[in-house]
Amino acid sequence: MNKWLVAFTVMLPTLIEIIDTSVVNVSLDHIRGSLSAGIDESTWTITSYLVSNAIIIPMTGWLSRLFGRKRYLIFSISLFTFSSLLCGSAWNLQSLIIFRILQGIGGGALQPISQSILLETFPRKQHGMAMAIFGVGIMFGPIIGPLLGGWITDNWSWHWIFFINIPIGVVSILMVIFFIIDPPYMKRMKMKIDYWGLAFLAIGLGCLQIVLDKGEREDWFSSDFITWLSIISVTSLILFVIIEFFAEHPIVNLKTFKNLSFSTGNVVMFFAFFNLFGSIVLLPIYLQTLMGYTSTLAGLVLGPGGVATLFAMPIAGRLVTKLNPKALLAFGIIVAAYSTHLMAQFNLLADFNTIIWPRIVLGVGMGFLFIPLTTMTMASIRKEDMANASAIYNLLRNLGGSFGVAFVTTMIARRAQFHQVRLVEHLTPFDTNYQLTSSHAAQFLQQRGFDASASQHGGLSAIYGQFQRQASMMSFNDAFYLLSVFMILILPLIFLMKRVKGDAPGGMH
Repeated sequence: MNKWLVAFTVMLPTLIEIIDTSVVNVSLDHIRGSLSAGIDESTWTITSYLVSNAIIIPMTGWLSRLFGRKRYLIFSISLFTFSSLLCGSAWNLQSLIIFRILQGIGGGALQPISQSILLETFPRKQHGMAMAIFGVGIMFGPIIGPLLGGWITDNWSWHWIFFINIPIGVVSILMVIFFIIDPPYMKRMKMKIDYWGLAFLAIGLGCLQIVLDKGEREDWFSSDFITWLSIISVTSLILFVIIEFFAEHPIVNLKTFKNLSFSTGNVVMFFAFFNLFGSIVLLPIYLQTLMGYTSTLAGLVLGPGGVATLFAMPIAGRLVTKLNPKALLAFGIIVAAYSTHLMAQFNLLADFNTIIWPRIVLGVGMGFLFIPLTTMTMASIRKEDMANASAIYNLLRNLGGSFGVAFVTTMIARRAQFHQVRLVEHLTPFDTNYQLTSSHAAQFLQQRGFDASASQHGGLSAIYGQFQRQASMMSFNDAFYLLSVFMILILPLIFLMKRVKGDAPGGMH
């Protein structure tokens, strides 16, 4: 079977699934208004999808063995397509949330299955190019999703962000039927179902995803809801790990972590996506809340970074077989760290070019990071274990993004308060600059027809507004700076990864 045809077959539904993870975000206000829902209620349409997605991803290898990979892939695409039809037809918020859960269950398996099929289909020497194809979908989806969702919602309606999946899903099912063939070790096999492992995994990851998605909004552990979910999540995941070590047919084979390169690669990937998602969430917030950018302009800032990644990945895919992949990975990490360091220098006078350049640098860094990292992480994994390893790798990548988003949104809220307190210490009636500024503001308002009392209060209000903006700007600087520090700290881990030469064990070619 033509490897490029197989690549297109598995990446088409995967790209649509990744886009669907973020496409709802920009349409949330329209959905809320149409279904008469509150702001907090409507966010469950996003959370429900992320929760079911997170639960399914690590199970993918086990489910592929239980049902047969090709059969399970067809089922997943079919469920994703049918639930997209249901989501677009939802009559109230409750029905939409239920259908989004089904959509997440269908879509969760697509990323790990497509990655494992690509690594099996392409020869060992072309794994870099295979991961470049996979990486384009992984990186491009979160960028095109908000832009596509906004355009469809503005020009048609929010229902069409779901309906558009249907024809693509039908084409994908037909292509899988004709072009995907299961190797003997991925055929259906009879296994004793690990019900306890299944239950603890679902509860642990489900609660964790809700904590990460809702934590900042609920003020973290000052909320009983978040505290109890955190306790349940930690307890369930600890019990899951214990059970899986003794299970005959574990849901997730954790013994794969005995492979040092694989374990190290997962840690590096976690923090890489921690950085990526943290920064691409911070940028639009900074642009829209402090710089007055529209949603479209904020999207234009993110877009070129995605294009830079698309150009960088094929180059990295070719170089990874010619140069030491450790050197390429180190280069990618340093460039990504440098880009967020540049973002930490932003201020309230930054122009468009100053803002867009670090995003392009980040795009290049992530392109050169993703390819060698994935290639080295998976290089020594046997083909028979590839589905399980790919599921774990994709779970850690997604969790890294979720932790990154939770971290930066909490940081900008907490650090803004901190900087306000520090700035207030210098804001006294006896300060000469304060006296001049408030006097000038009051004079300006008096010239516009306000009386003396109103002008005085208006001047103070104007100063306080600028004061809040400065405190917020400093909080963004802090968050970007910490993201760059985290990236540099993972640099030494590269030395723990092995560069595999020639054929990998287990017959991988």
